[in-house]
Amino acid sequence: MKREFPIPQGTTLRCKGWRQEALLRLLENVLAVGEDPDNLIVYAAMGRAARDWPSHDAMVRALLTLEDDQTLIVQSGKPIGVLQTHDRAPIVIMANCNMVGQWARAENFYRWEKENLICWGGLTAGDWQYIGSQGVIQGTYEIFSRIAERHFDGDLRGRFILTAGMGGMGGAQPLAGRLANAAILTVEINPERIEKRMKAGYLECRADNLDHALTLIRDAQARRAPISVGLLGNAADVFSEILARGIVPDIVTDQTSAHDLVYGYVPSGYTLAQVAELRKTDPDTLMRESRASIVRHVTAMLGFQDKGAVVFDNGNLIRTHAKEGGVERAFDIPVFTEAFLRPLFARGIGPFRWIALSGDPDDIRKIDDFLLRRFADNQIVANWIRLAREYVPFEGLPARIGWLGHGERTELALEVNRMVRDGELSAPIAFTRDHLDAGAMAHPNIMTENMRDGSDAIADWPLLNAMLNCASSADLVAIHSGGGGYSGYMTSAGVTVVADGTPQADDRLRLSMTNDTASGVLRYADAGYEEALDEVGLKGIGRIDTASTRQP
Repeated sequence: MKREFPIPQGTTLRCKGWRQEALLRLLENVLAVGEDPDNLIVYAAMGRAARDWPSHDAMVRALLTLEDDQTLIVQSGKPIGVLQTHDRAPIVIMANCNMVGQWARAENFYRWEKENLICWGGLTAGDWQYIGSQGVIQGTYEIFSRIAERHFDGDLRGRFILTAGMGGMGGAQPLAGRLANAAILTVEINPERIEKRMKAGYLECRADNLDHALTLIRDAQARRAPISVGLLGNAADVFSEILARGIVPDIVTDQTSAHDLVYGYVPSGYTLAQVAELRKTDPDTLMRESRASIVRHVTAMLGFQDKGAVVFDNGNLIRTHAKEGGVERAFDIPVFTEAFLRPLFARGIGPFRWIALSGDPDDIRKIDDFLLRRFADNQIVANWIRLAREYVPFEGLPARIGWLGHGERTELALEVNRMVRDGELSAPIAFTRDHLDAGAMAHPNIMTENMRDGSDAIADWPLLNAMLNCASSADLVAIHSGGGGYSGYMTSAGVTVVADGTPQADDRLRLSMTNDTASGVLRYADAGYEEALDEVGLKGIGRIDTASTRQP
């Protein structure tokens, strides 16, 4: 029987309460907007919503019958039990792809994944928090905006951005670049992804070849007009050719699935069909070829950097694989978090999200109106809401993302819960966030690279974050680690809380939203960041100062 993946909507409950119904709808939604839902893949080549279809169906059955005082336990996309807890406990707790350190290597992950013992939950795929490419757009836009402030007098008009990848996350890049007023060229190896971004309105035009693409970019630069151009090709080949022609973009990055050398990245000289065959017959060769292609890819990026371009790693491990392939200078390219966003994270400001469970876009628009009134002086929030309303189409359940910080998230969540209670919104709203948040991720090559106190690889922080969210009565709490190319590199935590209009939701939202961001501020304060220490003082966060006992 062929599966259907409709977008959930309406106000009719199938579960025993809105907390359970919300999580079921979020599971349905990530498949509705996923890259390969027939295989449960949401994004990033292997990020799955469930381990297999029997596991998926068992989770759905459990959510349909779950009581408010029960908790569903999920291990790497497979439900393993429903236990009696209490009505303030999470409805779902899950752990995805966590491996003991000594064994956390790609080859072990691929073996256990084939044996159906584990699956990679990605970041927001496996805990049903993905909201389509729109979830990444603002983060990418904020990076470009911070680069504009630092390097281009706050203005990217007439500037050329070169990047690659239009998958689940990379697909946000063309629109984010255009919203930042740049001329952006995005290279993509899969023609179906280019077509998908064109239809969704994320990509303006498709070039016939590199010459055509560069002509479109040059014309837009001359007019100081924003444009997004997609080009079918292999990033390693195209980047190298542009460099060889002596063309230097203003900004260069990449968001191909370079994290995964088998199921993600497509090496130069291979068709998609050839790669699909190698995945089954000779994954070792495919890993070697992918790494060799990444070497060329990153060497070109370094060449652009040497000629004056602003070059950064967008969090896909491409530098790591290049270094393993022999590119000694790979880490001369900075990662986006340390280079541009760390001052925001240090204050607990990050990618917060809310999703209209009704499926009614008016619910999101009413929340937009509140944000524009309440946070009119917050340039990041107000500017983005205006842009998103005009240019960012909804995918799946209507949703919005806003970079809100400590206290701001709590205020919004409580106001939305009141709006639900008073009938101003047609149904409850689910609040969640990216795993790439202040207290929710340890990743020495992405989130926590070059921490001031040297704590890059300390994974206690996301674990504490998850336990704190359980203690704060969140509705879903997840702990994830890497898979495939990510094995051993990352630990992160996810959280979802449902605003269903009840007084109990007020309590859950107040505790979870406040403590979630507080843990992030405390993490950066502990590392010695002035912004976090200032935030502790401004917001009265209960920090214990142990600096006097710290060893030099």
